[in-house]
Amino acid sequence: MAGGSARGGGNCPPLFTTEKPTRTAAYAYRLFASTVLAGVLLVWLYRATQLPPRSSSARARRWAWLGLSVAELWFGLYWLLTLSVRWSPVYRRTFPGRLAQRYQEEQLPMVDVFVCTADPTLEPPMLVISTVLSVMAYDYPAEKLNIYLSDDAGSIITLYALYEASEFAKYWIPFCKKYQVEPRSPAAYFAKISAPPDACDRKEWFALKELHKDLTDRVNSVVNSGKIPEVSKCEPRGFYQWSENTSFTDHPSMVQILIDGNKRKATAVDGNALPTLVYMAREKRPQEHHHFKAGSLNALIRVSSVISNSPVIMNVDCDMYSNNSGSIRDALGFFLDEEQGQDIAFVQYPQNFENVVQNDIYGNPINIVNELDHPCLDGWGGMCYYGTGCFHRREALGGRIYSLDYKEDWTRVVRKTEDVRELEGMAESLVTCTYEHNTLWGIEKGVRYGCPLEDVITGLQIQCRGWRSVYHNPARKGFLGMAPTSLGQILVQHKRWTEGFLQISLSKHSPFVLGHRKIRLGLQMGYSVCGFWALNSFPTLYYVTIPALCFLNGISLFPEVSNPWFLPFAYVVMATYSCSLVESLQCSDTVVEWWNAQRMWLFRRITSYLLAAIDTIRGILGISESGFALTAKVSDLQALDRYKKGMMEFGSFSTMFVIIAAVALLNLTCLMFGVARVLLHEESTNLGAMFLQVVLCALTVAINFPVYEALFLRKDSGRLPASVSLVSLCIVLPLCILPISL
Repeated sequence: MAGGSARGGGNCPPLFTTEKPTRTAAYAYRLFASTVLAGVLLVWLYRATQLPPRSSSARARRWAWLGLSVAELWFGLYWLLTLSVRWSPVYRRTFPGRLAQRYQEEQLPMVDVFVCTADPTLEPPMLVISTVLSVMAYDYPAEKLNIYLSDDAGSIITLYALYEASEFAKYWIPFCKKYQVEPRSPAAYFAKISAPPDACDRKEWFALKELHKDLTDRVNSVVNSGKIPEVSKCEPRGFYQWSENTSFTDHPSMVQILIDGNKRKATAVDGNALPTLVYMAREKRPQEHHHFKAGSLNALIRVSSVISNSPVIMNVDCDMYSNNSGSIRDALGFFLDEEQGQDIAFVQYPQNFENVVQNDIYGNPINIVNELDHPCLDGWGGMCYYGTGCFHRREALGGRIYSLDYKEDWTRVVRKTEDVRELEGMAESLVTCTYEHNTLWGIEKGVRYGCPLEDVITGLQIQCRGWRSVYHNPARKGFLGMAPTSLGQILVQHKRWTEGFLQISLSKHSPFVLGHRKIRLGLQMGYSVCGFWALNSFPTLYYVTIPALCFLNGISLFPEVSNPWFLPFAYVVMATYSCSLVESLQCSDTVVEWWNAQRMWLFRRITSYLLAAIDTIRGILGISESGFALTAKVSDLQALDRYKKGMMEFGSFSTMFVIIAAVALLNLTCLMFGVARVLLHEESTNLGAMFLQVVLCALTVAINFPVYEALFLRKDSGRLPASVSLVSLCIVLPLCILPISL
């Protein structure tokens, strides 16, 4: 690696460095991109100059040709857009040792950590408190650490689980710091380590493991029974105000401080302080829009402002526990660097998953995205905000515009009162349904409202105010989460993301509109790569259906193998897929994982992207409104077992599954009967004229093998249901039986 470094003020060494790839690697990629661009231009030229003539005998071929021309035009333009995501990567490295030399522990800024949960069924309380315990145990002064849990369901069971976690923390945190435990989620730690390490005292280790088992049993027992035990020491003071008519969607606000770090009695078993721990359930009323996670985060920003008001805020989803106890110190290396840290608004860590298996059937490993795509966004000065695993500067998140004379006061602390009950009352008044009426919250302050991807648009707005962001991907992953392990969950999740990105791109908040003259063109293009995901659906669906049908009917749409025009088509396909495979292997993926990722690439484009585009268009026309769907964090045990065996999980009727099955059956039918037609010489065409269509059809068939398996071979509950097969056949048979009109 070669590159420049960030330098601290005066003679102080930098707290982080910024490195770039070697010139050789950069030039090699740019040469490759130039040759692919030449191939794309030749493909466009071929389509424009070799257009079939207007005649009744070639009508079908002409229309199919025009459709392919439009599809290839879009693919080429989209590929040009994606060049920004590989053009100028940078890699960050921090120096926690230098931070420790420059700042005493008491000089470090306070940090507020936000954890959000919304449904105790989809997000089990044990999952939530494992994440809470992992961030409570950070390698950071406990008196400077404040943990806030937002419970949008307002569940007394979640509060009970948090209370039990606060008691367990008195033992867990000293144990973690004494033995330098990693990871610091107790559930993850004891699941990965079956016996005490040599450095640990065996008696202490087994005692703590037993304490965790008791904690798990108590919480799960309460979850199953639906009520907390009467003998529990948990005091859900706020719930005493609730009547029998309250529910998850209709209840008053509640804030309860379970551990007050300012009080001397809030200590662990070793006598050291514990982090402040706060439970919050904002007010919910059926007639008031609560803005989902964005509303929760804005409520947390306000509640924390009267309790701790830390200059640094970190937010993490309840299913993404801290896997690196040094993440706070790494993030502060960016914020506190005297020369290059003043304009950094947020530090984004990548998403990584702990539950994915080797050769994951769903292509869940996102190593290429984490190791290649995001460093390039960072190189343009603005890694996007994921919505989890991110450290924010409070003032930037609060709407402040960056200016050259800005200077952060890292030592400021504003606490309105030392009386806990009074403090809770003040905080509750900030999270009522009406508090945000006629304010800038959700518009210019806090997290943006009105979009399924509130996190992305919030990060873009911050960057447009003059701030920049950085991406940090340390060797030890900062956070580990739970990836969906069924095809339906994944496709629904991607539909929501894609729809949100497209809504942003078609609104006044488009990177090219909002970011005009405010952020660099490369960053605008980088955002738009995701922003136009949905528009890939129509040309992709066209490409995997029309050439197959034309092959079945003996209509050639590509140049023969012996034709010189064949070369640009072959080069573009071979070069791009070879580059994709090399990048995948470079990022530690296997060939099987790469192949599975290609399958999911196809499935997402013809289902999630397609339905997202349709729903967005319907929304623009006022036909329907977009909804929000949580992704379940729990899986059926049989489905999980099938996932580990590399079997795709279908199991229910879905429009998305119908589309996938229909495309798979269409290509299988066209390949079989099309090859038979050519071999039997029923048409004047020959295999050379149809070669590219045969290859395209065969690849589509090969990539859909798990679909055929789920349609014809499997007998388990995860197979494709008969209703999907029947509807798919009703779509495919007429297309294959009725000849294309010439």
